[in-house]
Amino acid sequence: MDTAELDTYLRRIGAEHPAWPTVDVLRELHLRHLRTVPFENLSIHLGEEIVLEEKRLLDKIVGERRGGFCYELNGLFGAMLAALGFDVTLLAARVYDDEKRLGIPYDHLALRVRTVDGGDWLADVGFGSNSHYPLEFGGRGEQEDPAGTFRVVEADRQSGAREFGDLDVLRDGKPQYRLEVRPRVLGDFVAGAWWHSTSPASHFTRSLVCSRLGDDGGRTTLSGRTLTVTSREGEKEVTELGTDEEVLAVYRERFGVELGRVPEVRGAK
Repeated sequence: MDTAELDTYLRRIGAEHPAWPTVDVLRELHLRHLRTVPFENLSIHLGEEIVLEEKRLLDKIVGERRGGFCYELNGLFGAMLAALGFDVTLLAARVYDDEKRLGIPYDHLALRVRTVDGGDWLADVGFGSNSHYPLEFGGRGEQEDPAGTFRVVEADRQSGAREFGDLDVLRDGKPQYRLEVRPRVLGDFVAGAWWHSTSPASHFTRSLVCSRLGDDGGRTTLSGRTLTVTSREGEKEVTELGTDEEVLAVYRERFGVELGRVPEVRGAK
């Protein structure tokens, strides 16, 4: 990522070029990204190819002012952090379902980030509704965040951890994903992105989502034609959109996403 691309990316999220890669800077960039760039899987349902290459991700997320899912969002966010001088490691994770079963290998991409003022942090701007700020990677106690109480704990080897050192990330006591500590590169996640983009077993092929954290700590989510605005206190306002024009207006006005047509879930009539 060259200087011009980096500056354009920073403008995209409303941030200025920081002097040093500190933890305070990381926290600010993390929050700004969540408030600006939506978590969305629209490409899958628009027939757009998802390419895990830095230039293609820059074109989509910065140039076209779109969002993406974990591989895209964390992949590009990690590249930006590295360009700013942070020490960034890509990590693979497997996501827990509601039955506490683990998903496929390379199910999720998260970031381990080291700052110049000490400490390693778990940064993740690609997990939908997640922590607003990076989590202390080495901390094993409760970590309070506007989104809840988080913990990063050593995985129980008896519960299926494939190797010693795997970590479980918990939110309000519920396991979110199992994190592997082995360093990865973006190309390692191509198979996972392909599976989530094509498999009928993937929830991404069976549903539409576009979601963004609000400045007030609430969240706005468009799932198909259902618009849900959740307040910081958890109160929800649900609106069913009737026309294509209404749907496209919500994408444009709520998420800054300009679409030529309304995406439809595969197989939907």
